[in-house]
Amino acid sequence: MGTQSNRQEIIKEVVGLFANHLEQNGYRKTPERFAILEEIYKRDDHFDAEALYIHMKTQNYRVSRATVYNTLDLLVNCDLVKKHQFGKNLAQYEKSFGYKQHDHLICVNCGKVLEFCDPRIQQIKSMMGELLHFKVTDHSLNLYGECDGACPKTQS
Repeated sequence: MGTQSNRQEIIKEVVGLFANHLEQNGYRKTPERFAILEEIYKRDDHFDAEALYIHMKTQNYRVSRATVYNTLDLLVNCDLVKKHQFGKNLAQYEKSFGYKQHDHLICVNCGKVLEFCDPRIQQIKSMMGELLHFKVTDHSLNLYGECDGACPKTQS
């Protein structure tokens, strides 16, 4: 998803946005919070808080589990990270700044998440907004099913 220099530019931009958000809301700008942000923006997948915490620990970052969870909440609040509940209790996250609107296919067996983008969904949003005199500002479309033949949970 993008070149390395493009990724670095995005990281630089989100660090600035996050710093402003922390400052405006009276939060401390700690190195741990920025390390978490950068690790998220190096990823191209959906992840849960525990997986991020374990990843940070294996990379020798000195972060606590509470810091990871609290930082994720801050990042969701300033729209740099999107939080999803894909039909189970475990929340999953993904970076959101600089990434186009997309929707999800979720396997009910293994939890695999696939992203897709179809311009017809934008057309439906616009048409429904006009018909019902409603200004659609955001949407979330999650389709649930089973991996087609390659699901690790259905292999015996």
